Amino acid sequence: MKTLLRFFFSLLYHQFAFTYDLVAATVSLGRWKDWVLSVIPFLQGDRVLEIGHGPGHLQRALLDRNLLAIGIDESAQMGRLAKHNLTRFFPLKTSIPNEQLHAYTQSCLTRGIAQYLPFPNESFDSLVATFPSEYIFDPQTLIEAQRVLTGNGRLIILPGATIMGRGILDRAMALLFRITGETPPNLAEILKERSKVSFAQTGFRVEIHELNIKSSLVFIMVAVKIFS
Repeated sequence: MKTLLRFFFSLLYHQFAFTYDLVAATVSLGRWKDWVLSVIPFLQGDRVLEIGHGPGHLQRALLDRNLLAIGIDESAQMGRLAKHNLTRFFPLKTSIPNEQLHAYTQSCLTRGIAQYLPFPNESFDSLVATFPSEYIFDPQTLIEAQRVLTGNGRLIILPGATIMGRGILDRAMALLFRITGETPPNLAEILKERSKVSFAQTGFRVEIHELNIKSSLVFIMVAVKIFS
């Protein structure tokens, strides 16, 4: 099952990236973007790096708040999709002129991986990753996150969400999430256990938050840099 899921998500994030929004909206019953945007109150400072920017919805929200938003993603297809979404497809609420927005997508959306961030030390006040895969718990990822964060900077991770509604579709999707292992019923305990050693060893103090959003429970990890 896990091998099949990895193959599916690889296709979804690469060859079939153009279907990502549709699939995400379907499996979350329209909650996906609300889940993604729920990380915003946990950000601190003006300089934000999004790891795995995907189709660019969070980038758009950060720009709308006049933050210096940088995005990195290993998928070339997602990079093209995000640039398209930010400059053409979605009606932006931001006051940034189109020509400046185009320049932004060329210089501030880059291709790369979390284990080797192409940025100088202490470049960002916050790092954020929504629904990342296992790479986010890779010790090399955490070392790089610690390196590029300023003192007391934050690494904010949205690892999963579970649907709590009582409707037929809600129950069906919640069951699907459990069967596939995308959101196990004991996710909070799993996150606490996983963060005990690896995050502490790389210089982070971790808090886990649970948010109720539209009859769903969203889990957010806030890892604060405690030493360089």
